[in-house]
Amino acid sequence: DKAAVAWYRKAVKQQHAPALNNLGWMHQEGRGVPRDDRRAVKWYLVAAKLGYATAQNNLGWLYQEGRGVERNDEKAVKWYRRAAKQGNLDAQNNLGWMYQEGRGVEQNDRKAVRCYLRAARQGYPAAQNNLGWMFQVGRGVEGDDARAVFWYRRGAEQGDPAAQYNLGWMYQQGRGVPQDDIEAVHWYHKSAKQGYAAADNNLGWMYQNGLGVRQNDAKAVRFYRRGAERGDAAAQYNLGWMHQEGRGVEEDDFKAVHWYRQSAKQGYPSSLNNLGWMYQ
Repeated sequence: DKAAVAWYRKAVKQQHAPALNNLGWMHQEGRGVPRDDRRAVKWYLVAAKLGYATAQNNLGWLYQEGRGVERNDEKAVKWYRRAAKQGNLDAQNNLGWMYQEGRGVEQNDRKAVRCYLRAARQGYPAAQNNLGWMFQVGRGVEGDDARAVFWYRRGAEQGDPAAQYNLGWMYQQGRGVPQDDIEAVHWYHKSAKQGYAAADNNLGWMYQNGLGVRQNDAKAVRFYRRGAERGDAAAQYNLGWMHQEGRGVEEDDFKAVHWYRQSAKQGYPSSLNNLGWMYQ
């Protein structure tokens, strides 16, 4: 990494925009140099002003997250928009999310859909997942489960973990596709292998209840634990319940309370209720 930084620095002296962006990324990630978001912003800004779309998107993200600069959604949108106009798929997706959430722009689901659609049609999996969700819930478009599944599948087949999870959920619920627990488990497994905590929780539920798999409390606990350790509030609740009931693990009210507390910190209502009952 240090050698890479040295070469980037030589190219930077000639105002080479890709090298400026890459040097910014090395500072952002702490690769070959100490992690330093302020320096990342410095190099991204130079490259962005030279019109380099990747740097414009990266700079927008740092403004959105308030890393290396004071958080500023309006500036984030400005840089996303510039990159999106040049066809940068990350930026088109990010700009869509800003419209969806009303951050830095007036909230507008239709504009969010347009941004997602531009990126999704060019094969960007995160935008395909986001577009699927808009069709699923009917935001900016008429609700259409079949189209939601179409876009989830496009994203899932390219390895997007959120799309894999969502496609699994559509199979589990029989929305836009025939109900199929085995297929749901298949997609939850793919998502969970990439660290998607909600998929771990749903796999736990499938094993606990014998849906699409042979019922197995021990495996349910294993998936709930993995999701819980990754911070999923529902998995933390479910793991607490398994400890409380002694299913797949030895009954242990102290561990149950521990996981209910972790979940309750995130506002999960069932955990709040169960904690109250445990202290009663």
